[in-house]
Amino acid sequence: MNKHILITGATGMLGKKLIPILIKRGHKVSVLSRKATSIKDVKVYLWDVYQAKIDPECLSGIDTIIHLAGENIAGEKWTDARKKKIIDSRVLSTQLLYKTIKEQNAPVKTFISAAAVGYYGDTGDSILTEESPNGSGFLAECCAKWEAAADQGLSLGIRVVKWRIGVILAKQGGALKAMEQPIRFFFGAGLGTGKQWVPWVHLDDILEMFKISAENESYIGAYNAAAAHPVNNIILTKAIARQLHRPVWPFNVPEFVLKIILGELASVVLSSNNTSVQKLLNTGFKFKYSKLELALADIYQTE
Repeated sequence: MNKHILITGATGMLGKKLIPILIKRGHKVSVLSRKATSIKDVKVYLWDVYQAKIDPECLSGIDTIIHLAGENIAGEKWTDARKKKIIDSRVLSTQLLYKTIKEQNAPVKTFISAAAVGYYGDTGDSILTEESPNGSGFLAECCAKWEAAADQGLSLGIRVVKWRIGVILAKQGGALKAMEQPIRFFFGAGLGTGKQWVPWVHLDDILEMFKISAENESYIGAYNAAAAHPVNNIILTKAIARQLHRPVWPFNVPEFVLKIILGELASVVLSSNNTSVQKLLNTGFKFKYSKLELALADIYQTE
């Protein structure tokens, strides 16, 4: 059955790729944007999360919301003001959507939210399932508030799906662009101990997760959104270096150096998340790229 889907964060890496996929599947797509823009075959509505303003017409006929909006977590150093904005962009936007759903008595049946593996905090080698507890630190706090805001839909009888996304590997944009830069310039090295687990995932598989959870109502609750075979930081660094035909230095960048350069933001690259995706696999989901080398080969095939 075709859906009428409202997407937030539609100009980001995920949103831009997801829109044509959904339209090709026969779904009708509308978009909420902070700025007036034109997107082929899509109706664009305006909102301002921080001013709590939204065009109520955006929910007309909508049965599914895919909520991708949120400030870039790794875009700037984490000052107190920046951390507040990162949380507010996720929590306030979600609250505004639900407030408008109630006011408009909108026919929304499904709310699919981006989330992140940062929910678990730094957990070393522990295997993380969706039942693992919320961790400590800013990322864990942010993710807990983010997911709690999404879960407000449960009281409205809305099916809520939360994708706890790992490090997305993509041809353009995302974390890979930042990771590959020092390697390209012959400064490739492990970070910290290099042993921290990195729950990577190819962009194509993330897009499939959002598409299938919009179409298949059996998807409910939180899912770890990463490939079935996570690797540690040094293995990931060496795998990228092989694709770029670059060396990796035999020593790592010390943790204290990263903290001097990045401040508290260093936790993004130093945290270890050994995620299990068994819950996702139990749904019958098939990964297009389950092995790191295959994912990177696809991304760098034109290099």
